Amino acid sequence: MTREDMLARLVAQAAVERGDIVTLRALVEEASELGAARALERLGLDDARARADMTELRELLSAWRDAKKSAWKAAIEWLVRGCLALLLVGIALRLGVGEMLR
Repeated sequence: MTREDMLARLVAQAAVERGDIVTLRALVEEASELGAARALERLGLDDARARADMTELRELLSAWRDAKKSAWKAAIEWLVRGCLALLLVGIALRLGVGEMLR
């Protein structure tokens, strides 16, 4: 029996029994599972490799986030170093180090 058949039977049973709580819960559960299965199928994640694919995608996303974080950190470090170098050059010019070297 397919999920669609089970859902159709539950709908028929709910119509006859006038909304028994157990039948309604089973109806909602079957409809949810059927909807989730359809969504996974549309995304192409309904085969045996789906779990491995999702694990690989999560690892790839994690690596991308780490690389992005490292790139920002390196950029900020270079910016700070450049500012400190300019500050040192400015201090040296103010103190007249250029004239002392001549």
